[in-house]
Amino acid sequence: MSGLDVLVTESWDDYALLDSGNGRKFERYGPYKFVRPEAQALWQPASPEWKHDGEFTGGRDDEGGGRWDLEYHVPERWVVSRGPVRFHATNTPFRHLGFFPDMGAQWDWMRAQTTPGMRVLNMFGYTGVGSLIAAEAGAQVTHVDASKKAVAAARDNAALTGLADTSVRWLTDDALKFMRREVRRGSKYHGILLDPPKYGRGPEGEIWSLERDLPELMHLARQLLADDAAFLVLTVYAIRMSALAIRALTDEVMAGAGGTIEAGDMAIREEARGLLLPTAIYTRWQR
Repeated sequence: MSGLDVLVTESWDDYALLDSGNGRKFERYGPYKFVRPEAQALWQPASPEWKHDGEFTGGRDDEGGGRWDLEYHVPERWVVSRGPVRFHATNTPFRHLGFFPDMGAQWDWMRAQTTPGMRVLNMFGYTGVGSLIAAEAGAQVTHVDASKKAVAAARDNAALTGLADTSVRWLTDDALKFMRREVRRGSKYHGILLDPPKYGRGPEGEIWSLERDLPELMHLARQLLADDAAFLVLTVYAIRMSALAIRALTDEVMAGAGGTIEAGDMAIREEARGLLLPTAIYTRWQR
């Protein structure tokens, strides 16, 4: 097993991590600036005062809760983009803004591995940015999420991007049930993106637990990879799980497949001082 890497997302036109510290982060989403809690910002901020358009206060990562305090001029949602893909930002009750900007570098890498006609599976696809990036590159995408509301938002983003008529298959389903059925059907994919939560529920109340269910998820994904598959990406936001652990699981799952495996931290570079704010861990395989 080789050393661990750091995958860094830099600022782009519609997103920037402006500053961070004292357990908070200061970000720009399009024209609006927000303050959110961030447990891993252990240092002091570069600036003593952040002029913002809204702040999320209260609640804990493991308990939820909290609320947004927004200025009157902040709309219910607004359009942002990553390259040619356009999608909505919105202040959700779950403290995030409808997409996860630290995935930017991961999306770019996946886009570089994608060629026209590839079959790509996006599990836990949420509002569909990863699916749209793959579809814009010419892939035939299957997008799966347990939330009808999330799938509806993804379809809305597809229309916003001008990809509504492309061959994206939108499915509301439980992740493990869907993947088990796909294995039985003999379905194969050239690229798979997995972005599971720590905990979740399927559309029929199925319970998802990352620590319990991740091994099966990865073994199912391996069975769904075509012989000429190009990539498999896993991102994990559970702080108690190590990049070393998911790298070892990926080594086991992909044994004999050839190619290369990477693992490490995902981070966003802060504009104020260039600090790297860690956000998640990841592992990925490529041919």
